[in-house]
Amino acid sequence: MMTPELYYLAATALLTAVIWVPYALNYIIVGGLINAVGPHADVEGMADWAIRMKNAHTNAIENLVVFAALILVVQAAGANNDTTAMAAMVFFYARVVHLLTHTFGVPWVRTLAFAAGFGCQVVLALQVVM
Repeated sequence: MMTPELYYLAATALLTAVIWVPYALNYIIVGGLINAVGPHADVEGMADWAIRMKNAHTNAIENLVVFAALILVVQAAGANNDTTAMAAMVFFYARVVHLLTHTFGVPWVRTLAFAAGFGCQVVLALQVVM
């Protein structure tokens, strides 16, 4: 059964899975297709937004691991409730805001979005252990 928690886990995974596309296109434009398909370090001259988006992608991957583990434990433990559903939804939207504000260099909102996502992870963990 598709619970809200699993829905937002899938949405977060999908978001994380496609973040690389815009900065990869910038990499191709700046460094050329040949450089883009081989092993490479960061290309000098990549747009600032692309570098920030790549950093946001790394952060999204790191947070997806924790979020996924917590959602799967909530599911396995049968600990689903309105609080876990809300935490999963807020986590997803916090990650969207984090991605956009990180990419466009909006420092305070980015930090608040990250903190909101972390808070959601704490809420999920507490729902399991309480």
